[in-house]
Amino acid sequence: MDSIRYIGLDLHRDTISAAVLDKDGTLMSQSVLATRAAAILDFLHGIKGTLHVTFEECCHSAWLYDLLNSRVAKLVVCNPRKNALLKFGSKSDAIDARKLAELLRAGMLAPVYHGENSVLEVQHLARCYGMLTDDTTRVMSRLKAVFRSQAVACTGKRLYGNKHRDSYLKELNDGAYRRRAEYLYRELEVLQKLRREARHELMTACRKHPAAKWLQSVPYLGPLRTSILLGRVKTPFRFRTKRQFWAYCGLAVETRDSGEYRVIEGQIERKKRSGLVRGLNHNHNHDLKDLFKGAATTASARDGVFREFYLRLLQKGMQPEMARLTLARKIAAVALKIWKKGETFNSEHLTPQAA
Repeated sequence: MDSIRYIGLDLHRDTISAAVLDKDGTLMSQSVLATRAAAILDFLHGIKGTLHVTFEECCHSAWLYDLLNSRVAKLVVCNPRKNALLKFGSKSDAIDARKLAELLRAGMLAPVYHGENSVLEVQHLARCYGMLTDDTTRVMSRLKAVFRSQAVACTGKRLYGNKHRDSYLKELNDGAYRRRAEYLYRELEVLQKLRREARHELMTACRKHPAAKWLQSVPYLGPLRTSILLGRVKTPFRFRTKRQFWAYCGLAVETRDSGEYRVIEGQIERKKRSGLVRGLNHNHNHDLKDLFKGAATTASARDGVFREFYLRLLQKGMQPEMARLTLARKIAAVALKIWKKGETFNSEHLTPQAA
């Protein structure tokens, strides 16, 4: 008789601890495997029944997902930040594997999205471009710190160009500070060249996908922003509504409330006072938040339908920073909608009400 087996895998660099539960939650077996494809497949082939497998998101998760996705009935890559039960009580690899299996059986795991391979090239190129951008920014900050430590005025972007480099270096003595600045300039040149190459490859790969044309029709979502959006999101259908997308982009408003109900004359009534707003959600994709905030900032300062939407919010008495946030949410919602429907942008997507 076919029955469900719940399997929790605790991943590490060299080994994987596995725990198998039956449908009643009884521990059937525990094993320690090598972090190798052959060892994992041999282990699963020896288990009879319908296999439900889970493991936490980590550096091995993409590899293991691709390996197991077509070989098990259900596969959940869970968010380790939301597995609070793993932090209580005794802790070991075997205990963590069993707790993961128990959480899978109870349906208490928060999944992390995996599975869209059609934009895999764009995804990896977007990560490369983001990594090189971060490294370039870091070197530029270190370079400016060298000159500021010697009281050399270096505001603006002139410090980083080739035209004024020699004049800045002359401000430093011929000692260690100058050598340090020269090394940083050489490192910056290499990073800038690699960043330009990664940007070109990223936008070239993005043009192969039909979604690029739809997304670029949205004002202020140019080729680069569209490439990053496509690489980070991969598919819009992982989000049921715009509210899930806002949370992923760090644009969802978090509220806190307690004691919502009270008894008045024997009747339970809800308090009229709403929950307190505690800002935007912290668990999000930082690249997408920067993308939509940057698009909203640019759109609010330039003529177009989005600026008109922004000005209407100001006329209603909304503060400028809240109006820009609302505009960012609107741009994100519009991008998600046209991506799902496979259509280009038009002004009808901007409704009079706020996002």
